[in-house]
Amino acid sequence: MRIRGRRAGRGLAGVLAMGTAAAMVVARPSAQKKSAAPLTLVPYLVETADGARRIPAEFGRLTVPENRRKANSRSIELSFIRFKSVAARPGPPLVFLSGGPGNSGTRQAGSPSLLAWRTRMQELGDVIMLDQRGVVGLSPPNLSCPDRWNLPLDRPGSRDEMLRVARERSRACAAFWTGRGVDLAGYTTVESADDVDALREALGADRINLWGSSYGSHLAFATIRRHGDGIHRALIASVEGPDHTIKLPSNTQRMLEIIGQRAKDDSELSALVPDFIGLVGQVLQRLEREPANVMVAGDTPASKTPIVVGKFDLQLATADTIGDLDAIASLPAHYYEMSRGDFTWLASTARDRRTRFISNAMSFTMDCASGVSSARVERVRREAPQTLLGDVIDFPWPDVCDAWGSPDLGNEFRSPVKSNVPVLFISGTLDGRTPVSNTEEYMAGFPNRQHLIVDGLSHTGFPLYNTPAILDAMVRHLKGETIATTRTSIPFKFKLPAGERGKS
Repeated sequence: MRIRGRRAGRGLAGVLAMGTAAAMVVARPSAQKKSAAPLTLVPYLVETADGARRIPAEFGRLTVPENRRKANSRSIELSFIRFKSVAARPGPPLVFLSGGPGNSGTRQAGSPSLLAWRTRMQELGDVIMLDQRGVVGLSPPNLSCPDRWNLPLDRPGSRDEMLRVARERSRACAAFWTGRGVDLAGYTTVESADDVDALREALGADRINLWGSSYGSHLAFATIRRHGDGIHRALIASVEGPDHTIKLPSNTQRMLEIIGQRAKDDSELSALVPDFIGLVGQVLQRLEREPANVMVAGDTPASKTPIVVGKFDLQLATADTIGDLDAIASLPAHYYEMSRGDFTWLASTARDRRTRFISNAMSFTMDCASGVSSARVERVRREAPQTLLGDVIDFPWPDVCDAWGSPDLGNEFRSPVKSNVPVLFISGTLDGRTPVSNTEEYMAGFPNRQHLIVDGLSHTGFPLYNTPAILDAMVRHLKGETIATTRTSIPFKFKLPAGERGKS
């Protein structure tokens, strides 16, 4: 279930997944201290997660209304980290819009995996790692939900039961924050887009550049639509357009077919998995007939926890997998192992899903407010029965949104964006969440566009930030130049099942 920790949330899915690479802040200001002015900046050090470096920067806070639609709205703070440019004559600052929704720009500031990207971007202008409103970062309020999902382990996952619990936990989290004075109606992509422009204005910048991937691309589209005059250029990867919040079953099916073709072309793997699509169908049918009872590692090394897993659990786990490069590399091997009766991977994944925290209220309200058009709802309904995974890549969205009471931003928000802002779009051929077709659908509205397709790139993973050809394209675009190539590739190799490694 895309029970977030998506994007982590949507599962991370939607997620740039930073893992343990979050920044450690050195001598940071108190996250609860109120700013006396709309914008404050203080000297700051960011220690990389590996402890190898301490990087000079500035820590900033911007005060904005929580809900601009209300005249008497209270104020909230947005935190950001600014890395100053090394250029003699810096160009416009680049604002980093994290994915998710719910990932934190300040926590990503010290990621070693972003070092190459940030270094190249600083050659052109300042780099600003922004915490969007409500994220689990350094900005109050941090809208983390206090409860875990606490789904039962003694029976297979059930769509109806999971949705019922998701609604219960969502109502509880909404009530928790509303009772503490938070106006959840203010946590929408439109408000965040206005925050970006407020930051530009407070910094005294005529125009800024934007970086956005996954949900960050969704926010970038909204910012360009509302404040295009303040945008110099944009880098948009893993496109989640205005009406792409709910994913299409046909795209997930297509990604399984792409994985199957690549597995067939792999001389080692194809001997074990000659028909990946057929294998997926067989294992799903097996679990539908007879759920599996599995013992998985418990809270201590010596303990074991029993769990029962079924078809819906496997659909959810597979849908989560097709956006991550490392997970895709292991997916055929996992299905091969399950076909031979080893459900350890699935059981571990299901246990984590059923017991984790439910993440962040902001990630729910942002997606629920962005919503989905009636035409897309109908398309999902029509496509789902024809695919192996159905509509589980979206679960529990949009069905859970009635528990959050988020305002629907409407069809105008979800309509295609048209702008003269120059944009470099970057798409990956192994991206099962935001496929190349997403970019092709929306880039028509940008006459000053360039499009780089990266063979082997998925939705999450750090090749996007440290592959020289991709970085070169970003730099050339921000300089106003034509990119050197419109297609490049990164290495990709499937992993063999554990018992088969080293046999060839």
